[in-house]
Amino acid sequence: MKLIIDTDPGIDDAMAIAYAAAASEFNLIGLTTVFGNTHVHQSSRNARFLLDKLGLDLPVAEGASYPLGADTHAPSEHVHGPEGFGDLTEIPEIGQNHALPAAEFLVEMARTHKGELVVCAVGPLTNIANAMRLDPEFADNLRQLVIMGGAVYCPGNITQHAEANIYHDALAAEEVFSTPPNTVLVGLDVTLKTLYETADFEALAQRSPDMGSFLRDISRFYLKFYKEIGGLEGCGLHDSTAVIACSHQAMFNMVETGLRVVTDGDMMGATQPDPERPTIRVCCDVDEAGVVRLFTDRVASLP
Repeated sequence: MKLIIDTDPGIDDAMAIAYAAAASEFNLIGLTTVFGNTHVHQSSRNARFLLDKLGLDLPVAEGASYPLGADTHAPSEHVHGPEGFGDLTEIPEIGQNHALPAAEFLVEMARTHKGELVVCAVGPLTNIANAMRLDPEFADNLRQLVIMGGAVYCPGNITQHAEANIYHDALAAEEVFSTPPNTVLVGLDVTLKTLYETADFEALAQRSPDMGSFLRDISRFYLKFYKEIGGLEGCGLHDSTAVIACSHQAMFNMVETGLRVVTDGDMMGATQPDPERPTIRVCCDVDEAGVVRLFTDRVASLP
């Protein structure tokens, strides 16, 4: 399966990219970056650093710096740390970004690999919306679009109503959901069930001394946030669960529904069922133990 991850690394993004690198189902052909957990230049630097650490020579195409119609963005430093990787603040600049910006790279790859390419978007949907604007056939050229975002049947995590990725560019999400391709939404309805605890990270580090230890170390900041804010003993495998859904959809229960995104007001970013919209497959339940086990086994195969 040919895969591009549209990402804003980000601790959980690092976990998802490591999983994709380790999973034999995927032919990872590149990363596109977007603002979100970090500023976009940090996202790109972190993505290139991760690929180098994983021994992968793949393109990183830098995308949107801000939400549609905006000229500012405040990263989630309190969740992911000032540079995106928790307490790790010295992250080297390795290599250079691809010559094409993210939306153009996505359009070109979708044309080149028509009917084969899966895009897994684990940040705000700005790059996806821009690709759709750039090429009206972009969505049809994809094999599938898998999105980590939304809180359709459960409360949000950035506000009572909204999940962070959708909230950070509600206009882009509304555009994407208004004319979706073959789309699967992997939101908080399932990702908060796939908790990864301190003991899981320690066990992963034992089995994967390099990458597993790196993920354990950067996760301490993330786990502290989950403990202090939500009283949880672990962090959700948000982005990794979305990547797993690209290849293991039998592990999920889904419902088909149209979705509308609230784009302003107190409920901005809310993802609401709308039977008048084209249908999206929304994950509503998951084999959480199976996802945790699969993530651990695959990433543990890395050095």
